[in-house]
Amino acid sequence: MASHRRPKQPSRTRVTVLTATAAAAVALSSQAAHADPKPKKEDVKSEVDKLYEQAEQATEKYNGAKEDQEKLQKEVDSLQDKVARGQGELNQLRKGLGSVASGQYRSGSIDPSVQLFLSGDPDTYLEKAATLDQLSGKQAEQLKTIADKQRQLAQERSEAASKIQDLSDTRKALGEKKDEIKGKLAKAQELLNTLTAKEKEALQKEEQQKNRSSRGNERPDLGNDTPASGRGAAALSAAASKIGSPYVWGATGPSSFDCSGLTSWAYQQAGQSLPRTSQAQANAGTRIGSQSALKPGDLVLFYGDLHHIGLYAGNGQVLHAPKPGASVRYESINNMPFQFGVRV
Repeated sequence: MASHRRPKQPSRTRVTVLTATAAAAVALSSQAAHADPKPKKEDVKSEVDKLYEQAEQATEKYNGAKEDQEKLQKEVDSLQDKVARGQGELNQLRKGLGSVASGQYRSGSIDPSVQLFLSGDPDTYLEKAATLDQLSGKQAEQLKTIADKQRQLAQERSEAASKIQDLSDTRKALGEKKDEIKGKLAKAQELLNTLTAKEKEALQKEEQQKNRSSRGNERPDLGNDTPASGRGAAALSAAASKIGSPYVWGATGPSSFDCSGLTSWAYQQAGQSLPRTSQAQANAGTRIGSQSALKPGDLVLFYGDLHHIGLYAGNGQVLHAPKPGASVRYESINNMPFQFGVRV
C-alpha cells in the first residue's frame, strides 16, 4: 500500500540560507554585467598623454618660479650686503661724533646739543631747526650725514625685508608646482601599470620607433631650406647633437632637457641668451605667424598657453624635447597645435 505521507518541508533556516545565496548570486551576476571594462591600451595612452601635457604646463610654471627665485636671491644677497656696509659706515660716523663728545666731556664742557643727539634720533633733532644754532658748522654737518645715512639704511632694510618676503612666496610657489608635476607623473604611471606586460611592451616599442626615426638613415627629410641666420643655424646644430637625450622636467642640459631647456641651451651654444620659459622665449625675437615663412633654427611655439616650444628643422619638422618618457627627436610640426614662430 502506497504511502500518502506529505513530503518534508524545508526548515525556515534552510529557506533563509537558500534565499540569501540566490540573492548573492543575482547581485554578483548583476555586478559582473555592469562592471567597468578594463581600459583599452589606446584609452590609457590618450589619458597618459594628457597628464604628460599637464605636467609640462606645470613644468614651465615651475621653471618661471625657479628663475624668479634665483633672481630674487641675488637681489636679497646684494641688499643684505649693502645694509651691512651701510651699518658699518654709520657706526664709524657715530664713533667720530662720540669722540667729539668724549673730548668735550673730559674738558668738562660737553655741548648740550651733542649730548641731546647722542641720546636721541638725529632726524628728530635736526627737524628742530632752532637747535642747529647751538652747533658748530662741523658738528651740524656730522649730524646731517648721520641722519641721512640712518634714513638710507632704514630704506634699504625695508626693501630687503620686502624682497625676502617675495622670495619666501616664490619658494612656496616653487614647491607647489613641484608637487603638482610629481602628482601628474605618478598618476600617469598608475595608469600605465593597469596595462598588461604585452601592452606596455607595445607602447615602449612605439616610443622607441619614434626616437629611432630621428637617427641615421631613418632621419626625416629636412628639405633644403637655409637658416635665416648663422645664429639660428648654430642653435639648430647644437640641438641636433642632443638627439636621443632624455626629457627630464626642469632640466637645461647638457645631458637631459625639458622643452624650453633644450631651446635655451641650444641658443646659448650659439652665443645668444634666452629666457628660461617657453612663454618668455615667445617674446625673444621677431614673431613669424605662418608655417610657410619659418626657417631652420626658428623657435616654434605650441598650444594656446605656449607651454611647449621647439626648433624648426625644415620641411615641416620640429626638433624638440617632447615629454616625459621620450627623448630629443624630430617630429612633424602638425602633431601639435602650432601657434607661431620666433626668429631670434
